[in-house]
Amino acid sequence: MAIQEPSGAPSALTSSALAAIRRTSAVDTVRARISLAVDLGLLAPGERLPNVQATAAALGVGEITVRRALRTLEDEGVVQRRPGRTGGTFIAERPRRRTVAQVAAYREDSERVHRLIDERIVLEAGFAQLAAERLDQPGLDRLDQCVREMDAAGSWAEFHAGDKRFHLALAEAAGLPSALAMYERVTGELYAYFLPYPLDYLRGSNEQHKAIRAALGAHDAALAAGLLRDHVAELHHSMYVGFADSDNAERGDDG
Repeated sequence: MAIQEPSGAPSALTSSALAAIRRTSAVDTVRARISLAVDLGLLAPGERLPNVQATAAALGVGEITVRRALRTLEDEGVVQRRPGRTGGTFIAERPRRRTVAQVAAYREDSERVHRLIDERIVLEAGFAQLAAERLDQPGLDRLDQCVREMDAAGSWAEFHAGDKRFHLALAEAAGLPSALAMYERVTGELYAYFLPYPLDYLRGSNEQHKAIRAALGAHDAALAAGLLRDHVAELHHSMYVGFADSDNAERGDDG
């Protein structure tokens, strides 16, 4: 349902009711996200997917939903499941592409995703400004732990979990509960569009986390806010919407 203010007026936050993916079943959103990642080259042929539990946590759905989606993707030729101790679910060696019609919902929501990113930029830059002044050593240690977890992550699913904890810890450090609630709504909406990404790219993102943490530790509010603003703004290009915009430009679309 749409987020409502106490007065009954629509929230300034982007309304869930406008999202095309809200009209898509949970199983089909998983199919679409994995298929879209394959179409964009983010998941490579032969790449092993994380186990069902980790995949479900990263995509914000139940394990049964993931199992059903993977069975359908196997029938569609996108993934292969191999039995045994060294088995699991892998992207097919020659995966069929553009087979999941529900991917269209993600492309339809492109403008909405850009708005959510802008909302997150405003919130997180402000949080960084305040956190640089308020973070104590335990708070910095919490950020360090998240960074180590992301460095050690063996899959995009594990990395995503550490990334969420890092940004949430920073937001909490600002000490603004009402703004934190707004942030959790925005990120909750945005994470629904998260796709699997190559670990090499994600590790580069973690280098940005380290620079942000260093600025916070030095209590340099302006630098921390600027780094975090740039870090989140990169989503305009690195999320699937950035790829879609590039595709449109190559086709000569004016948008």
